[in-house]
Amino acid sequence: MSIDLNRMPKLGFGLMRLPEKEGKIDLDQVNRMVDAYMQAGMNYFDTAYVYHGGESEKVVKEAVVKRYPRDAFTVATKLPAWCMQTEADRDRIFNEQLERCGLRFFDFYLLHSVEDGGNGDTYEKLDCYNWALQKKAEGRIRHFGFSFHGSPEYLVKVLDNHPEIEFVQIQLNYADWKNPVVRSGELFDILNSRGIPIIVMEPVKGGTLAKLTPELESRYKTVRPDSSIASWAMRFVGSLPGVMTILSGMSDESQMRDNLSTFTAFEPLSAEENALIDEVRSIMLNVPQIGCTACRYCVDGCPMHISIPDVFRAINTMELYHEEFRPKNFYAGVIGQGYGRAADCIACGQCESVCPQHLPIISLLKDASSRLDA
Repeated sequence: MSIDLNRMPKLGFGLMRLPEKEGKIDLDQVNRMVDAYMQAGMNYFDTAYVYHGGESEKVVKEAVVKRYPRDAFTVATKLPAWCMQTEADRDRIFNEQLERCGLRFFDFYLLHSVEDGGNGDTYEKLDCYNWALQKKAEGRIRHFGFSFHGSPEYLVKVLDNHPEIEFVQIQLNYADWKNPVVRSGELFDILNSRGIPIIVMEPVKGGTLAKLTPELESRYKTVRPDSSIASWAMRFVGSLPGVMTILSGMSDESQMRDNLSTFTAFEPLSAEENALIDEVRSIMLNVPQIGCTACRYCVDGCPMHISIPDVFRAINTMELYHEEFRPKNFYAGVIGQGYGRAADCIACGQCESVCPQHLPIISLLKDASSRLDA
């Protein structure tokens, strides 16, 4: 089955946040959601080895594979670096995934969460790129790519080293476009400049962009009173060039209905609507921040070798974007490069003596440590 990566359904069904009933996946509701999705002409199902504790892949078998002909749908799943120790683990996991899903092959297969160091190093060490190419040659994988949570610099390196990559999945939404940790806009520009199809994850930022303050929601409602707040986030990414599919981890039938209403008769954003999103984003991100300009004068003389600007960058991101996982992961990466923790500050005052912004760095590091080192 040949698939044109540039002619995919705009809406992908992400099976990461499925509805639950009494602590288990509500298969009856999932079946209804799958039926509505398929009837709307959509067919891209995204799962992973670790979603729902391994139950998500089994749902693919029950809700999709057993109920629809094989040529009516496409399935994407992912190989997790953190579940592997040896090269033998690649086949062990892959074969288990085929069994769970009830499939002979995967339409799309991804290395899960490629990033600087950590996972990225594991995939290289275990030769996962060549392994995936072999699986593709065997007909067990139709298209090969990866999901990405690293820096733009590392993305360029991976793409240069692995021209076999056919598509890349990134976190992308209007709030994270200039996020200094996620750097979505930069990742998008790299992929789009190379003509690599993009799969979007977190288009509504885990639901954050589905419900805003009354003031911000009223700005959207004035322009499109019958459209949901989430639809603005979906239309933002759907209007970008090079986007192959937009994943939504829909948790109930109402979310499915709302997304289908957005994508079955998709309307790209107008210039005026884009300007409104820019305005809303500016208001959302207009919160007090640590006024560090990252001159790094404070770093050179720090006896504990603390990368103070990066500590403040993590804290500012937590405040601006109301999330903790990515900033804390970024901070852990800084520590992994050999820098000291915020908690290592000995209050010598060297940093404050050279700070052009006259920041109270000692107290700021103490506050940062309470959030980042706990």
